[in-house]
Amino acid sequence: MARPREFDESDVLDAAVQCFWSHGYEATSVKDLLARTGLTAASLYNAYGDKRSVFRTALDHYVDTSIGARITRCEDLPPREAIEAFFHEILRRSLTDREHKGCMLVNAALEVAPHDPEFRKSIAAVLRRIETFFLTSIQRGQAEGTISAAISATAQAQHLLGILMGVRVLSRVRPEKALLEGMVAVALAGLGA
Repeated sequence: MARPREFDESDVLDAAVQCFWSHGYEATSVKDLLARTGLTAASLYNAYGDKRSVFRTALDHYVDTSIGARITRCEDLPPREAIEAFFHEILRRSLTDREHKGCMLVNAALEVAPHDPEFRKSIAAVLRRIETFFLTSIQRGQAEGTISAAISATAQAQHLLGILMGVRVLSRVRPEKALLEGMVAVALAGLGA
């Protein structure tokens, strides 16, 4: 019979997320994870396995608590408001990030996915989930006339995904309010109607 875990898993995963998010996958050592989570090596390995498995679980936790939660908060809003709220939250996070960490998912897409087919596939699935949120919102907006149908919903959703990725990457090296807000403003204006 397995022993119950003697730690708060959510707290441990939050700590692991912060560790990987601040340093990246390659630069984070198991020693760093132990220091940040407060676990012993035995507890960490018994609960999650190797460093790669800890990263996988931490990335899934980040996606659920950050990206998934944001989509859930926004998807019940009117279509145009849903997209605007999504981007306003991204801008707020990007402009208040004192460490300029960007987005853990985007960072993993750049650092890990090119060398790891499993991560590439799972990261692509999350990006498709975001694109689907945009697509569904745009289709609803086009149906009710609050978003222009001059450009296909698919093309607009793909454009918004590209803007999102650009904002998150630029926020790491040029976290300038006018730059990031300007990118988003032009993208939102492109929704027309």
